[in-house]
Amino acid sequence: MSVLRNASVLVTGGAGFIGSHLVDELLARHDVHAVRVLDNLVNGREENLEGIGRDERLVLFRADIRDEAALEAALEGVDVVFHLACLGVRHSLHDPSENHDVNAGGTLLVLERAREAAVSRFVHVSSSEVFGTAQYAPMDERHPTWPETVYGGSKLAGEAYARAFHRTYGMRTVVARPFNTYGPRSHFEGDSGEVIPRTIVRALCGLPPLVFGDGEQTRDFMHVADTAAGLAALGKCDAAVGQTVNLGSGSEVSINQLCDIVSRAVGADLEPIRMEPRPGDVRRLLVDPTLVRELTRFETKVPFSSGIADLVEWFRRRPETPQAMLARIEDRNWAPSTTVTAGAS
Repeated sequence: MSVLRNASVLVTGGAGFIGSHLVDELLARHDVHAVRVLDNLVNGREENLEGIGRDERLVLFRADIRDEAALEAALEGVDVVFHLACLGVRHSLHDPSENHDVNAGGTLLVLERAREAAVSRFVHVSSSEVFGTAQYAPMDERHPTWPETVYGGSKLAGEAYARAFHRTYGMRTVVARPFNTYGPRSHFEGDSGEVIPRTIVRALCGLPPLVFGDGEQTRDFMHVADTAAGLAALGKCDAAVGQTVNLGSGSEVSINQLCDIVSRAVGADLEPIRMEPRPGDVRRLLVDPTLVRELTRFETKVPFSSGIADLVEWFRRRPETPQAMLARIEDRNWAPSTTVTAGAS
């Protein structure tokens, strides 16, 4: 029997981009008894939780993972934890201390309280940022971890704590490392803003993409529906307990190629504006998906070009105009405050 069947599940960061899609996946396909979301809504949004008010199995706890009383209440009676709550990579460039406090210290606290609550499975959702730039490709789970940023370091610390809890206490932990995820609900605004939604919003306004550096940086992009399905598959896989598993598509796309694909999807011919390189930018990422396939038979389903086309239409359907969204984009979003750059008006 699947560990998720009839289980009570807690998703930390479950109102965020990936977390909310995982909530959808759990409610729709895995016959769970209940899903609790613990999220302070700093990066997440209540409207991302489509089941709120429609599915009695879904409950939102609006609190920080460092709030011990709220964390203990959310964990009461929980069988499985998916831990996604974190602050992002660009946030770490302007506030490394808080980034570490949430991503590393917060993870340790969640592990401690989950162990006390005797959860049967704990999935720590890490990041490909723990690797830094690829030293060889494709990147398997034994690839060296040399993070470029405090975010990558803090996620690596969280991984180490999850593995230590398995080895020291016998806690049934799984470490999942999603590579670059994109899709509906992705962040374009503030220091959470990602390259794909930011590029789409600019293109919808008729503005060219901003490319930091030469644009030959590559990423392994995976649609968020696939990421959610992969996380759920790892969460219910007994053979994954104690393992650290990469989760990606197994193909790479350069930022220059991405700009071309977005421009075609929007129906525009937009020549990128070249900017100075971004600090801490990883040069190359490409996953070796062998282990996740062996463990769970997981395969991605959404081709990149069709996923981008669908995401462009999702942005077009938003009630907020592209110009209003553009006003919320910070071009150099690794700094506490930024100014508008050329072509952004």
